[in-house]
Amino acid sequence: MALFHHQPLNSPKFDAQEEESSGSAHIPTWEMEEAPLLEMEPLPPEYIMVRRLVQKRLINQRFSVDAKNPEASRQAITPIFNAVLHEKHIAMNSIERERLFDMVMADILGLGPIQPLLDDPDISEVMVNGPQKIYVEKKGNLHRTNVQFEDDDHVMKIIERIVAPLGRRVDESSPLVDARLPDGSRVNIIIPPLSLVGPCITIRKFSKEPLTVDDLIQLGSFTSEFAEFVKACVVGRLNTIISGGTGSGKTTLLNVLSGFIPHNERIITIEDAAELQLRQEHVVRLESRPPNIEGKGAIRIRDLVINSLRMRPDRIIIGECRGPEALDMLQAMNTGHDGSLTTAHSNGPRDTLSRLETMVLMAGMDLPLRAVRQQIASAMDLIIHTSRIRDGSRKVVAVTEITGMEGDTILTQDIFLFEEDRVEDGKIIGELRPTGIRPAILKKLAMYDVKVPPSVFGMKF
Repeated sequence: MALFHHQPLNSPKFDAQEEESSGSAHIPTWEMEEAPLLEMEPLPPEYIMVRRLVQKRLINQRFSVDAKNPEASRQAITPIFNAVLHEKHIAMNSIERERLFDMVMADILGLGPIQPLLDDPDISEVMVNGPQKIYVEKKGNLHRTNVQFEDDDHVMKIIERIVAPLGRRVDESSPLVDARLPDGSRVNIIIPPLSLVGPCITIRKFSKEPLTVDDLIQLGSFTSEFAEFVKACVVGRLNTIISGGTGSGKTTLLNVLSGFIPHNERIITIEDAAELQLRQEHVVRLESRPPNIEGKGAIRIRDLVINSLRMRPDRIIIGECRGPEALDMLQAMNTGHDGSLTTAHSNGPRDTLSRLETMVLMAGMDLPLRAVRQQIASAMDLIIHTSRIRDGSRKVVAVTEITGMEGDTILTQDIFLFEEDRVEDGKIIGELRPTGIRPAILKKLAMYDVKVPPSVFGMKF
């Protein structure tokens, strides 16, 4: 006799009669859905032949392609392209001819078959899983495309085009690398023997026009009350960490928050790959450096944080805190560098504190855990947690302040929390709402003559 029966919402359907008759436990099965296909215009059959002939003639003529001057390259390649079409008796109308020429140019100057995907403003991420499988993230959802490379060598040529201008290299001795495109898009590359499916490229696209506060309010990422509060926190020099999972919008929110920093302050940004798009004039951008072929010469984030303290910063912005640099960041926050901003991967505000503890211990200083927690409680003021929820949208889901310590425990309280109301047409309808608690950090804001209306926190007075 069963003691209880529990069937969760959205559970798979199963045949109860079959379960009873078999006399054994039924193992439920779920139907596995593949990512929907995003149809792109198919390649013309003449594409590969024309591309190879044009490239071969450019090599024979020792033509040097100037990626910084695409118009001059187009003018030089056009007669070669027309000659190839004429010699091979390829008849096309003007539209087909222009499209084929653009595709050839993309392979010579751009990133080949995936260039149209990068040019699509609705696509936020491009994932190349070997030459035959290319996926994209479009409006928060994953799609497989019908775009393909010819083979592994074709992918490797595009990879070389990405890393060569940056002085990086990718080969069997150095099979993975982080890089960026000229427009700032973040690129991760991993090749065989580490990758068993062929060369892989993951590109997080860089927004040509940075999203503003109004854009994110309109998209439903947060509310105007949150925007007013967080602007006061930045102006009032509160130390803030933005947490969340991969692709949850941490860097986008960091960009927005950094836009509130007054223009008369000196800002030092420290990143693995430069992504931040600050509008202020007095900004010094620092970027870490990987080791060279001999395994030497690496400049880590921690080295840059230590160096930045000697550069007379008013604000220090660390693109992402993921290691022992957390200790130096906390030390800076505790020694007069208020108003610092950073991001970290975590599953929630409390988990962010645990991650900070772990990262500080990675510095190898053998500090007692209580001392680490005292450093965190003294340095950090605010945790803003972002999430990519199940409908694909990115939202701020929690704003938590650190109020101090009690015994060995860091005390926190939630100021804003995201509340889900309903689901309409697959979209989650909800809002970031105040919890009604008056934040303790208002006293710190008052020191900088920054005031926040009580209505922001859902209070009448």
